[in-house]
Amino acid sequence: MKVSIITSCYNRESTIGECIESVISQDYPFIEYIVIDGASKDRSLEIIKHYEDKIAQIISEPDHGMYEAINKGLKIATGDIIGLVHSDDLLFSTHTISDLVKVFEQNNTDLVYGNGLFVSNSDKSKVVRNWISGKYSRLKVRMGWLPLHPTVYIKKSCFEKMGLYNENYKIAADSELLVRYLYKAHLKVNYLNEYIVKMRMGGISTNRKTRKRMWNEDIRLYRHYKIHPAILIKLLKMGWKIPQFITAKFK
Repeated sequence: MKVSIITSCYNRESTIGECIESVISQDYPFIEYIVIDGASKDRSLEIIKHYEDKIAQIISEPDHGMYEAINKGLKIATGDIIGLVHSDDLLFSTHTISDLVKVFEQNNTDLVYGNGLFVSNSDKSKVVRNWISGKYSRLKVRMGWLPLHPTVYIKKSCFEKMGLYNENYKIAADSELLVRYLYKAHLKVNYLNEYIVKMRMGGISTNRKTRKRMWNEDIRLYRHYKIHPAILIKLLKMGWKIPQFITAKFK
């Protein structure tokens, strides 16, 4: 099975190199790596091109945000399975993709997700949140639960049937896609109880300035999918995060 991995990047010269190296160092041989740069104004593209012999496709042009960039990658991806590694993030180990592919092959599944660590921006050894996703059920989604988005790998055929990221959501497009796939659709889903990704704190959804918009978009998507009462579900979604901060102290 071929795995397409998409990285979207904009002005991430301090992290994009390490992100790329975590992908190209994977022991799984059948990876199509796609990097979408939003016409960065720093040295990001220069760093990306340093690895161009290991990257299947590089696109650098202006866009309207991360989800448009990801959708560009999805449209050109040719893998059987597609996943994301954001430009601030790292795959957890060199065998992460191999482990994910085994789950797909052994279970004939549509979607696989796992666990992730949020680490300090200045010190990757300092764990801030320990996201143990746990097993999937539609009821849990109905109660505000979602897996950590960058740990989710999905068959290309599902994107073709269920659609790409909804760019009308500027912050919560990842949540909208997961609710659409895990609640509305009836996919075969498997949980891999391993760490998939290490994420630096400070992404779009962890920035305090965007919290109000994220709240509004989450309420909007729950109402759209008739998951009521939307405000309570949003509060429950926030509640799922509390153990992540508590258990991080023991990592």
